[in-house]
Amino acid sequence: MNQSSLPLLAIIGRPNVGKSTLFNRLVGKKLALVDDQPGVTRDRRYADGAIADMKFRLIDTAGMEEAAPTALATRMFDQTKAAMEEADILLFVIDAREGVLPIDEHFAKLVRSANKPVILIANKAESSRANAAGDIYSLGFNPIVLLSAEHGEGMGDLYEALEESFSANGFALPEAAPARAKRKKKVELTEEGDIDLGPVLDRSKPINLVILGRPNAGKSTLVNALLGEDRMLVGPEAGITRDTISIPFDYHGTKFQLHDTAGMRKRANVQEKLEKLAVNDSIRALTYAEVVVMLIDATAPLERQDATLASLIEREGRACVLGLNKWDLIPVPQRKAMLEEIEYMLRKQLSQLAGITVAPVSALKKSGLDALVNACLTAREVWDSRVPTAELNRWLETTLAHHSPPLVRGRRLKIKYMTQVKTRPPTFHLFCNMADEFPGAYLRYLTAGLREAFGMEGTPIRLILKESSNPFEKHKRRINK
Repeated sequence: MNQSSLPLLAIIGRPNVGKSTLFNRLVGKKLALVDDQPGVTRDRRYADGAIADMKFRLIDTAGMEEAAPTALATRMFDQTKAAMEEADILLFVIDAREGVLPIDEHFAKLVRSANKPVILIANKAESSRANAAGDIYSLGFNPIVLLSAEHGEGMGDLYEALEESFSANGFALPEAAPARAKRKKKVELTEEGDIDLGPVLDRSKPINLVILGRPNAGKSTLVNALLGEDRMLVGPEAGITRDTISIPFDYHGTKFQLHDTAGMRKRANVQEKLEKLAVNDSIRALTYAEVVVMLIDATAPLERQDATLASLIEREGRACVLGLNKWDLIPVPQRKAMLEEIEYMLRKQLSQLAGITVAPVSALKKSGLDALVNACLTAREVWDSRVPTAELNRWLETTLAHHSPPLVRGRRLKIKYMTQVKTRPPTFHLFCNMADEFPGAYLRYLTAGLREAFGMEGTPIRLILKESSNPFEKHKRRINK
C-alpha cells in the first residue's frame, strides 16, 4: 500500500504509448529511459511528480502484454498489476494517433476490474485531437484527457482532471514548499587550526547504495533479497534490467535508498542505442552514490570488465564493497582457496581500491546479507574519515624519514607539510616544491601509507600537490618590467 501522504498515481497502458515520456514530463527530469522500440520499461519505477502546485507520487510501469506464463512479458505484466493494486489513481494511457486498438479494449476491462479511479489519457495528440476523440469515448471512461507528453501540451487539462479526482476521493492538494535561499559556503578553521571539512554525515538521511556489475551477476535478485519481496523483475535472461530503479527500504533500522542498475558490458560489445542509454543511466546513478556494491559472479570472478568498473568507481570517488554472489554454487572445500585467490587478484588488478572488503553472498538463498550491509556501513564511515593536521604531519615526518622523495634533475623533491581538505572521499593537499616532477610511484607509496596508518582501506584517496609560492617571485616580475 501507499505509505506516502501524497496520492499515488500508476501510469499504465500497452507498450509504446508514451508512458515513460509522460512519467518524465510529470517528474520534471529524464529518469525513465525512452526509445521508439516497445517494451523499454520493465520494472516499475517510483518518483515524486507535480503539475504546478499539485504534487503526487508516480509509478512508471511496463507495457501490458499477455504471453506464456514463463515468458518475460508475463513477468513484466505481473509488475504492472502489482502497481495497479498499490496505486490510488490509475492513468490509463493510449495512443491518440492509432486510436483505440483491440488490445486497449481488452486491458480496459482489466482496469475496470481494479475498482480504482481512472483517468483516460490519449497521448501523442498534438496533431490528432479532433480525429481521436470519438474513438476514445468508446472505452467508456471519464474523465478523458488529450495531451502530448513529449511537447508538454494538455498539462492544464490533466491538472483539472486530477484536481477533480483528488477532491472526489478525499485527497488534499498540498501546498508548494517555499524556495530555499542559497548560501555561499565559507572556508573556516576549527579550534585546532584544521580546515573545517563541513558537517559530518547526516545519519538521519537514507544511504545512497548502488548495485553495480556485469549482466547476469544477480543484481536484481540481490535487491529482492534485501527487500524481502519480488520487487525487481528477475530471470535467467541476461540484461533484464534497463532503467536504474531507485527504491527506499529499511534494513534493521538503517534507511537506504537502493539503486538497481543495468548490467555493464565492455564498451566494444555495446552496440544498440537502448543498451547505451541503460549504461549511461547506470553511470549517472553512480555519480549520486555514497556506497557501491560491485557485484560479481563467484563462478566467473574478476574479469577485465570488473577492473574497468572498479576504475570507474575510483574515478567517481565512491566507497565500495565487493559482493561475491552465487556463493552457494561454490563447493565448501574450495571456498577458502577461492577467497585467497580473489584477494591476490584484487591486489594485482584492483590496486586502486586496495583493502576493499569481499562479502560472499547468495542472493537466491538470502545468505550473507547482514555481512554485506555491515560492510557497506563500515565503508561509508571510512569514506568520511577525518585526520587532524597535527597527527597527519607526524605521520608524514616519520614516512619521509623512512623513505624520502627521489632526486629529479639533481634536485631533491621536498614535501613541507600536508592537510586534509575534504572527505567523501578523503582528500589531502601536499605542499611541496616541483609539484609537476613528483613520480606517480612515490604518490602511490604515500597513498598506501595513509591507508595503513589511518584505516582507510577500500576507499579512494585523493592526493593533490600544491607547490609553495616563491616569496621573491613578485620582485622578479618587477625587475623584468
